[in-house]
Amino acid sequence: MAIETLIIWLVIGAIAGWLAGQIMRGGGFGLVGDIVVGIVGAIVGGWLLPRIGVFVFGGVLGEILNAVIGACVVLFIARLFK
Repeated sequence: MAIETLIIWLVIGAIAGWLAGQIMRGGGFGLVGDIVVGIVGAIVGGWLLPRIGVFVFGGVLGEILNAVIGACVVLFIARLFK
């Protein structure tokens, strides 16, 4: 994996995790927590959204939106168990 790809993953993960924390009214989880939630959310969103027929537009903004939706799903499920 190229270093540029890793940096893009981290930036998108941080943005998506922070936005999901704001949307779900739980606040942020710190920089590392937001990055982890955002990256896991991107994986969940990339798997889940096409299966339910939702296709997000391309580009960086599309990837952020996909990751935010997935991160909100992850946070919702995590709060069910909490």
